[in-house]
Amino acid sequence: MGVLSNKVGKEALKPGDHIYSWRNAWIWAHHGIYVGEGQVIHFTRAAGQEVGTGTMLDHIFSSSSNSSRAPCEECGDQSMARGVISSCLDCFLSGGELYLFEYGVSPAFFLAKARGGTCTLAISDPADDVVHRASHLLENGFGGYNIFRNNCEDFAIYCKTGLLVSTNLSVGRSGQASSIVAAATAIVSSPLRYLTTSAGGLVAVGCGMYCVSRFVSDIGVRRDVIKVPVEDLVNPTGLGRATALPSEVSAEMLAIPAH
Repeated sequence: MGVLSNKVGKEALKPGDHIYSWRNAWIWAHHGIYVGEGQVIHFTRAAGQEVGTGTMLDHIFSSSSNSSRAPCEECGDQSMARGVISSCLDCFLSGGELYLFEYGVSPAFFLAKARGGTCTLAISDPADDVVHRASHLLENGFGGYNIFRNNCEDFAIYCKTGLLVSTNLSVGRSGQASSIVAAATAIVSSPLRYLTTSAGGLVAVGCGMYCVSRFVSDIGVRRDVIKVPVEDLVNPTGLGRATALPSEVSAEMLAIPAH
């Protein structure tokens, strides 16, 4: 692995690894946690419900398995599966390549990976904790799917770190969602673009704004995150399965100080 690619072979996987596979011509990647014995726990949605806009975006940002494939003998038909599910590695990859998400990278390495959703400055917890969180959420759910605030990458990052965003003022933990917002910021929101009229200057300003926005949105840098035990996430009020988005859990509700 390195700056150019995070591709790995199946034989290199270890329980607790955060893996992903690109979908739809590299537009979006689907993320999950490898738990061993060829199984992956991941967060998905039913067909047409990932974005919930009622537009073509619902099909572009599709993360569930390719419905045109014959049902897997091991997993059965998961084309309409939603929520936290367990699949064999082949069904998770859905014909795509296997990549390993990196934790604890340096700021320079993070910025060199121009595409979001491949690494973070945050440190991973031990593998046993990661598998425990994923297995617990498989039984109890992870709230409703939301492409910008509670998606498959948010799920995998929570399993790896136990961190949740404690405010509703921005996107969740997903590097992919942060990259979309960063790109929009670079294009339309920077007053610095008026300081130069040259093509090179505009490109430099846009790239700078994109990099800054991505960096400050990373879960390893943000100050609006809290460490939440999975048992509290699933049952914050003692009333049963959690139905709110985990990204909406507040520090006050859980009485856990932000770090």
